[in-house]
Amino acid sequence: MAESPDSGKQFDDSELLEMSQGDPAQARLLRKSLETLAAGHGGDALKEMAQEVLSGRVGLRDAANVSAYSDQLIEQAAPMAEKWAALSEAEREELAAEGRRAIAAEQEQIDEERRAAPEKGAGHKSRHEGRGWSLY
Repeated sequence: MAESPDSGKQFDDSELLEMSQGDPAQARLLRKSLETLAAGHGGDALKEMAQEVLSGRVGLRDAANVSAYSDQLIEQAAPMAEKWAALSEAEREELAAEGRRAIAAEQEQIDEERRAAPEKGAGHKSRHEGRGWSLY
């Protein structure tokens, strides 16, 4: 079976990190949103777009410029924009606070994963650690 030219590509989170202004929690939430879309929650066009992005075949910015995808994004966002416009300032602030809590929870999860991850090379001695011999 022949390999497709894109089969070696993998998704790189660096674009998401850049789009989230270097915030790893926001980047991870954006990735989770893409995974939700890739599972089919948002229609066939957005499912395809998310799968293309997550596979590494297309960048998120490039995908947003594809009219079939952007038209679907606009269609999906319109009811949310109308709902937002109808909210009071207090309701908007509560939703913003909810978003901040979600980002903080995601950051806490990232921090916990980092604390739980074994240090690179900890407890492992290399044969070539550079001690006990000399060239001179």
